[in-house]
Amino acid sequence: MKIVQTVILVILILLSLAAGAAKVMQVPQEVQFFADAGLGVAAMISLGVFQILGAALSAVPKFRLIGAATMGAGFLVSALIILMTGDLMFAVISLIPVLLSGFVFIGARAVR
Repeated sequence: MKIVQTVILVILILLSLAAGAAKVMQVPQEVQFFADAGLGVAAMISLGVFQILGAALSAVPKFRLIGAATMGAGFLVSALIILMTGDLMFAVISLIPVLLSGFVFIGARAVR
């Protein structure tokens, strides 16, 4: 089970870093996506920094609990923004990382 948790953690950290970096770097598709949702660049960059912070915290065992919660919150906000654009199916699929972050969070709580 420890191996599964570690693999999920690594995938979530990479996913959160990639999503956050795309927002911070203002990738055109992200800018358009946020514009379609009625949000500006400041909101996009803020979410990106939040996602990167969650990934960084999750990588350190001492901060894994707060990092997993931060990543989960970042993924949830992303799913809600996707929902704001009207893409229900993609929003539902985007909840998978939220659930997996919860799995990491529970695992981190058990270690404490």
